[in-house]
Amino acid sequence: MSITQQYLLDTYRARQHDEAAPPAPGTHDWQVVREWRDERQFRAVLVGRPARHRFRDVLNRWRRRPT
Repeated sequence: MSITQQYLLDTYRARQHDEAAPPAPGTHDWQVVREWRDERQFRAVLVGRPARHRFRDVLNRWRRRPT
């Protein structure tokens, strides 16, 4: 069963029981990614490593690169 089929089934069941419909697939994807990133940074600090923003660091290096 695909995720879309499961969502439609869950929506149908919610309507039958007069409950709120579940969120659509993909609604909270960015929130999950942010929470995962925060968790990685938090664990890095607990282990004693600096919490780095690798992608942002690379962009800053490229921006500061002498031309």
